[in-house]
Amino acid sequence: MSEIALSAGFPAGAGPVPGSVHEAYVAERLTEVGRYGSDTLAEHVRRHARDRADRVAYAEGANRLSWSELHEFSDHLAALLVSTGAPRGARVAVFYPDGPVVHALYLATEKAGLVAVGIGPRAGLQETAHLVTLSGATILVTAALHRGADMFELAEQLRAAGAPLDHHLVVEPGPPYSALLDGEREPVISAVNRRALLDGRAAGLGELFVLNSTSGTTGMPKCVAHHQNRWLYFHEQVLRTAELSGEDIFLSLIPSPYGFGLWTAHATPILLGATTVVMGRYDAGRAVKLIESERATVMACVTTQFIMMLNSPEMSGTDLSSLKCMFTGGEAIPYQRAAEFEERTGAAVLNFYGSNETGMLSYTTTRDDQARRLGTTGRVVPEMRVRLFAEITAETAVDADGGPGQSGCRGPATSLGYYNDPLANEKLFSPDGWMLTGDLCVVDDDGYLSVVGRTSDFIIRGGKNISAAAVEEQVGTHPSVAMAAAVGVADEVFGERVCVVVELKDGATLTLSELTTHLAARGVSKDVWPERLEVVDTLPRSSGGKVAKGELRKAYGSAAR
Repeated sequence: MSEIALSAGFPAGAGPVPGSVHEAYVAERLTEVGRYGSDTLAEHVRRHARDRADRVAYAEGANRLSWSELHEFSDHLAALLVSTGAPRGARVAVFYPDGPVVHALYLATEKAGLVAVGIGPRAGLQETAHLVTLSGATILVTAALHRGADMFELAEQLRAAGAPLDHHLVVEPGPPYSALLDGEREPVISAVNRRALLDGRAAGLGELFVLNSTSGTTGMPKCVAHHQNRWLYFHEQVLRTAELSGEDIFLSLIPSPYGFGLWTAHATPILLGATTVVMGRYDAGRAVKLIESERATVMACVTTQFIMMLNSPEMSGTDLSSLKCMFTGGEAIPYQRAAEFEERTGAAVLNFYGSNETGMLSYTTTRDDQARRLGTTGRVVPEMRVRLFAEITAETAVDADGGPGQSGCRGPATSLGYYNDPLANEKLFSPDGWMLTGDLCVVDDDGYLSVVGRTSDFIIRGGKNISAAAVEEQVGTHPSVAMAAAVGVADEVFGERVCVVVELKDGATLTLSELTTHLAARGVSKDVWPERLEVVDTLPRSSGGKVAKGELRKAYGSAAR
C-alpha cells in the first residue's frame, strides 16, 4: 500500500491500487487539504458549544440538542467507542434513523479517529450485510428498534452472514440517550478518563471520516470515501448561492448518510452554527407543517419530495413565508412544478448538480433568473474542471465540446473514490483521470450546464435516443399527474418504445389518449410522447429517495401486455 493511500486513512488493501488513475487522483486531492479551512467539524462544534451553548443544534419534534449538549454527548459516545479497543481508523457501521443522535454519532466517530459507515435507514438485511462486510466494520451502532425491527436480532443475523462485527452499541434515540454496549449497561467513564481515551485520536481534514453508500437503483451499493476537506470546499461554494448565516434554520429531508444529506444536515449547518431540523421518516404533509412551526429558512430535498409536498393538502393554509430557498439537485428539475413551488412559497429553488462521488459540477444562485434556476443546473464551477466526453474507451477519452456528452470533473469537491472496490474505481474514472458522472450534459455559451439524460437512461426507439428525463418533464405537466417515470419497453420493430409509469393526484384519472392530447396541445415533440401508460399507487423508491428505475424496467420493460 502506498504512502498516498495511508495518508488518506485507507487501510491496507482497501485504498487505491498502486500506479492506478485512482491513486493519482487521491494524491491530487490531498494536496488541497487545508486550503479551504483548517478546523474540522468537531472543532467547530467545540467552538459553538462555547459561543452559542444554548442554541438548538439539532431538532426532531421535542427531541432537541443544543450545541453544548451535542458537544458533550458526542464526546461521551466517542469515549464509549474507543473503550471497545477499536484502533484508530476502524470502521463503525451506523444504521440509525435521522434525528439528533445520528449526527452526534458521526461527530463521535470523528472525535474517536474512527470511520463512520453510514447505512441508509431503508436498507434491508442483504444491503446492510454487504456494506458492513465491504467496509470491514467491526462495530455496529443502532437504536434498539429500527422501523419496528429488533436490532439485537439484526446484529446476530449480520454475524451469521459473515460480517466481522466485534461489538454492538445500542443508543436510544431520545433523552436520556441511555446506551448498551454488547448487551450490558454502558461503562462509566470519568471526565479524566474520557480525555485520556480521546487524546490524539481525532480524524484530520484529509483523512477518511465517513463512508456512505451510493443510492443506486440496481445491484449492491458501493462505499464512497469522504474526507472533510471536500466539504469545506463545498461549503465555501454554498455560501455563494444565497445569503446564509448561523441564524438560519435548515430543514433537511435527505437521509443523513447520503452526500446531499451530509452537506445540508451535517457539514454546512455545523460550519455555520445553524439549527437543523430533521425527520426520522419522511412525510410530505408534516414536512410542510415543519416549515411553519420551526420557521425554517432553508430546505433541502430531492425532486420526489418537493413534488409530494406540492401535492399535499397541507400546502393550502400553511404559513411558508419564512422559507427563503430550497436546495435540490442530482437530477433535472421539473420546470413547471419547481416554478409552482416558488410561486406558492416565495422561496428560490436552487440546484446543485453532482453526485455522491463528484460533489458538484455546477450550481444555481439567487442571482440567476428563473429560467436559469429551473431550466439549467447553473454555471460550471471553474475549480472543478468540468469536461464533456463524446467517447471513452480503456485507452482514450474524446471531448464533446459543448455536448451532449458524458460529464466528468476533477476538483476539490469530489470524494476520494470508492472504498475497497478497484473494479468500480476503474469505471469511475476516465483513462486520463476525470471522475465520471454517467450523465449526458450540454453547456451553453454562457457556461450553464444542463442534464439531458443518463448514459443508461435513454430509450432507443428506431435508432433515436429519447431522454427519459425529457419524457418525465413533459408528462409531469399534466394536471392529473403527481409523479412520472419513463422506461423503455421492448419492441420487435423499433427496439424500444416509450412507457411512462405515473402516480396520479388524489381522485384523478388518466388515459393514454388524454395524456397525448395534452402533450399535443403543449406542442411537445412526438419523439417524447409515451406509447404506453401504466398507473400505479406508488412509484418504487431507492434507498436515497429517488425513483427506482431498475424495478420499473423489470416490471414494464418487456413487450406490451
